[in-house]
Amino acid sequence: MSPEPARRRAASSEPSWSRRDFLRAAATATVGLAAASACTARGDDRVLRFWAMGREGEVATQLLGAFERENPGLRVRVEQLPWSAAHEKLLTAFAGDATPDLAQMGNTWLPELVALGALEPLDASVRGSREVDVADYDPGILDTNVIDERRYGVPWYVDTRLLFYRRDLLAQAGYDAPPRDWDEWVRMLVAVKQRVGPERYALLLPLNEYEPMVALWLQQGEPLLRDGGRFGNFRSPGFARTLRFYLSMYERHLAPPVAHNEIANLWNEFARGFFTFYVSGPWQLGEFERRLPPELQSYWTTAPLPGPTGPGASIAGGSSLAIFRRSPRKVAAWKLVEFFSRPAVQQQFYRLTGNLPARRSAWADPGLAQDPRAQAFRDQLERVRPVPKVPEWERIATELRLMMEKVVRGDIPAADAPAELDARADRILEKRRWMLDRRAHG
Repeated sequence: MSPEPARRRAASSEPSWSRRDFLRAAATATVGLAAASACTARGDDRVLRFWAMGREGEVATQLLGAFERENPGLRVRVEQLPWSAAHEKLLTAFAGDATPDLAQMGNTWLPELVALGALEPLDASVRGSREVDVADYDPGILDTNVIDERRYGVPWYVDTRLLFYRRDLLAQAGYDAPPRDWDEWVRMLVAVKQRVGPERYALLLPLNEYEPMVALWLQQGEPLLRDGGRFGNFRSPGFARTLRFYLSMYERHLAPPVAHNEIANLWNEFARGFFTFYVSGPWQLGEFERRLPPELQSYWTTAPLPGPTGPGASIAGGSSLAIFRRSPRKVAAWKLVEFFSRPAVQQQFYRLTGNLPARRSAWADPGLAQDPRAQAFRDQLERVRPVPKVPEWERIATELRLMMEKVVRGDIPAADAPAELDARADRILEKRRWMLDRRAHG
């Protein structure tokens, strides 16, 4: 699988808004050949250029025979991009006037491409489509594609975060069902810790992952950024509750204060009971099936995230299909979006990749409908929320991760973290505030 949040690019030290000028200058010297190639392709209305990432690009190629048979004379040329380079290549292609007709787009990348004016609004296409039924998508997933009240993408596949856990170890601690709220989860974690002893833990929360904490904060029902994304909201009551709960996992020795690179082998440690609970995404379904020994296959499962007072929200993630504004083949590109949006095609895509389908009706696939581990994701997807839809969000989230690691390791007092995070977020958002204020005053 290629879940977008699991393959995020390293955050740049430069604001994403200023990067546009740099890329425009660099493009003159570095992408002339690509632009010339793009012009040649643009002159051929029979060739549709589609960029897809990783395994998804390979599988998309396998599915295109049916599309091309339905559209005689139209051909799709798929270019596979590695996830590690895809974001920068999209930006460079925009700067060099070498964008494809359409592309797979990580949902958190959409705001940046929209801010650059690179993407085509799809509201009219969606309204007039017989293939794309917005009622067949989870609202939180659809919302990731809407920026400034306009739709710029159609969800292709989805992911989110929830609990993976060892139900045998949980049963040994006296519980036969997963937690439904924070208080019950803490009681379970304490019971597990008491049973496994000081050398093992109840929960793995790697310090180099910010997604679990962001998911817990989304459960508070408050914006993660305030004033329309102009300022940080880390001094809010909801973040304070999340911070206390998150830090308590380390303070009570329920979770080890380690990063991923300090875990020799995640699956081996899960198998030997070093931890019982782990917050992760759907790509781990296949990994646990492949990497855990046969005798443990019946003992691990999944469950939705607990919230403060009941089943909780989590992050709306995944990838969408977006059409570039400069494409001369927007009608043909939309036909391909519709093709990949069909429930039957999404089922095929799931069987080939393991990526969870965006269409609710596609979950009728027997491989999903009869799999209780996958069904926990179906349940969680009913309660997902998007992260802030601003180009700077990933940089802010990276600051959150770095700050939390310092707090957990004792380098910064927890009481100082909210104000410092707000200050860092506000600096990152300075250019955004300037742009929004300028737009508001004409």
